[in-house]
Amino acid sequence: MAVIERIADGLRIPGHMLGLADRNWERSSASCHGSPVTVGPVPASQSARDAPSGGDLNDILAIAAGSRATPNILRSLQVSIEDYWRRDDQHGGEALRPAVIGQLRYVTCVMRDTADPNYRHSLHGIAAELARLAGWTYFDARQYSAAQGYFTESLRFARDIDDRTFVANVLACLSLQATYQDKPQDAITLARAAQDNARLATGTPRLLAMLSMREAFGHASTYDREAAHRAITEAHHHFERIADGDDDPVWVQYFDHTKLTVDTGIVLGQLGEAGAAEPLIAEGLQAEPMANLRGRAFHTFWLARTQLQQREVELACATAGEALALAEAVESPRVRVHLQEFRQLLRPYRSSAPVAELSDRITGMTG
Repeated sequence: MAVIERIADGLRIPGHMLGLADRNWERSSASCHGSPVTVGPVPASQSARDAPSGGDLNDILAIAAGSRATPNILRSLQVSIEDYWRRDDQHGGEALRPAVIGQLRYVTCVMRDTADPNYRHSLHGIAAELARLAGWTYFDARQYSAAQGYFTESLRFARDIDDRTFVANVLACLSLQATYQDKPQDAITLARAAQDNARLATGTPRLLAMLSMREAFGHASTYDREAAHRAITEAHHHFERIADGDDDPVWVQYFDHTKLTVDTGIVLGQLGEAGAAEPLIAEGLQAEPMANLRGRAFHTFWLARTQLQQREVELACATAGEALALAEAVESPRVRVHLQEFRQLLRPYRSSAPVAELSDRITGMTG
């Protein structure tokens, strides 16, 4: 938090935008000018003591950072990343993004002035993680161009230290984004490239299972049933090889049996195999952590979709209502678009009272 406070003060970012209390300079400025401080260029009339004394953004950040890597700073940064991901799962990434990007800039400034190779290697890894997280928050907001820019930056950081496992991780993110952009062949190619990098780095079975499932999503988008089932089988085969002593990266540990089960159900649902998909997604939801609001909203939507595929209209509406309630508690445009798609699927049943009520609720939330 001390790092974020220094960045806020160095760039004159109001505290509320980064989850902080009002900064001292905000209160003094407000009392002098009688209006709240806004982000933007410093007016020419502002007093010299409030205005930056020159230099570009990197210079300002370097001053704020102190440009000195220490073991404590590295540990603090890693803990921050883990906390960011937890908050992203619970609330979405919209409010986190300014802090993540600010911290990424901070790390690149420290990296620039750090000569020790061990520190530089660690800083590159942290920068890769922060850039991927920034890309993920843009992906979840459906701002795909910005997301790809940060994913590409993350790839460069990972390649600089020859971290092929993390390269595989970023390629997996790009594969998922390609699936959402209706580019299934790109999604398949990226997932396979991720698998190649993971194998070269002797990736763990858990990582390989996750990557096979990303490939399955791509095949399901093309309705290639044979290829999708083959990828699902590979994912389950890899998962069965997981052992307690595996050196899994922290960022892939989310891919547990629950996630494997839910993702399998989603792929089967995309293929139109709703009868097989529904119990798998329901089983996954039973075991999924209650705090993971976005994941639960997303998976509840898919459960409703499989129920609708089986013409269980009232049950599907009730389930989609649960997804809607979860979506209202998390900032995720990606989930909201899925709900809009579900409203379109309900059109053949619009004369039903539960359908009309749910459609109105979805319209009220998504516009």
